[in-house]
Amino acid sequence: MDTVKIGKFIANQRKEKKLTQEELAEKLYITDRAVSKWERGLSLPDADKMLDLCNILDINVNELLIGEKIDMKEKDKKTEELLIEMARQEEKNNKKLMLNMWVIAITSMLFYLIIVLVSSYALKEGPLLGTIIVISTVLLCIAMFYAFSIEVNTGYYSCHNCGHKFKTTYIRAFIAPHMATTRYLKCPKCNKRSWAKKVMTKE
Repeated sequence: MDTVKIGKFIANQRKEKKLTQEELAEKLYITDRAVSKWERGLSLPDADKMLDLCNILDINVNELLIGEKIDMKEKDKKTEELLIEMARQEEKNNKKLMLNMWVIAITSMLFYLIIVLVSSYALKEGPLLGTIIVISTVLLCIAMFYAFSIEVNTGYYSCHNCGHKFKTTYIRAFIAPHMATTRYLKCPKCNKRSWAKKVMTKE
């Protein structure tokens, strides 16, 4: 989505309604700084404010997200373009999250191994070494669980049998045998277990 185009559209529609940024902000129960950020293309309205904003500016959500008024003749085409753009945006965001997951997992494991090896070499044995290893292990577990939560919440698992894309719970993902981000899961559509590969979008 073109945030700059959307921002200019919001500004134009606000001016058409003869509203200042402060007046629009007051109607939405937000600060005028938030409205200013939208109009400069620095951020988008939160989902819970979009409908209210559209009602005030007398536009629909599709028009807001496209950043222009939609001719009724082109409504279906513009809606399709918007859905495609949203799918691309979702895929882009999910890829960033998955990259973060791998960075967290690999970095945490490397730091853990370095700390344990250096501590074991320097301290040989004793309560201090045990304390360092325990604390390092706890921190590693926290980091790995965070990385795991990113995997489960990002994108979808694709059933190898029927191709259905679905999300699963932490428990089911945790206990499932896995190879990297591919997990042996039961598909809620065909009710069969398969090696479900991680995909970034539902399309």
